[in-house]
Amino acid sequence: MKRRDFSLAAWTAVSALSLNAQAQAPAKKPEEGIDFLALDKRVPTEVGEGKVEVIEFFWYSCPHCNAFEPRFAAWLKAAPKDVVVKRVPVRFRDDFEAQQRAFYVFEALNMVDAMHGKLFHAIHTERQSLNTLAALSAWTDKNGIPAAKFTETFNSFGVATKARRATQLQEAFKVQGVPALGIAGRFYTDGSLTLTMERALQVTDYLIGEVRRGR
Repeated sequence: MKRRDFSLAAWTAVSALSLNAQAQAPAKKPEEGIDFLALDKRVPTEVGEGKVEVIEFFWYSCPHCNAFEPRFAAWLKAAPKDVVVKRVPVRFRDDFEAQQRAFYVFEALNMVDAMHGKLFHAIHTERQSLNTLAALSAWTDKNGIPAAKFTETFNSFGVATKARRATQLQEAFKVQGVPALGIAGRFYTDGSLTLTMERALQVTDYLIGEVRRGR
């Protein structure tokens, strides 16, 4: 699938290579170029010395991101103290921007824990169409964030800046689809490479270890 060809039909066509794969990849040492990619140019991280940054790239309307979210949340909860996790919403097309900014509204208001999973649920379980500022602000107004506050924060300089930075990170990691994972500003993996996102997390654990060993 080419970058930015991000229709639901395109994802359905590759679902056998993602979270819905029926067979787990055999347990083996991850291989560069097969299970993960090493970036040609390192991406600066925003963590201190001795820390390892892991980025989850996602899109709220992606069914595979929705399916991956509980597993990733469990992995995050158990992550070692030296691992710093950042969620980064992608923007493959202009119509992704509203949901991208919505995440940073939640972050600015310290409501990611309260709203992140709830938005996934509204889109994928309740089948709500929430991909515009108007729709999102009406939804948040019923779910703990007044519409006026959501809109004000959505249009703020801070949220706009973070959304631009998210897109820059997406480009720097050469994200091909979501969910995807970036490790230490140096490595990239996703379900298309590993066949399942469970395997992608195993690869991530391996790469965290490699970073610790000074690879």
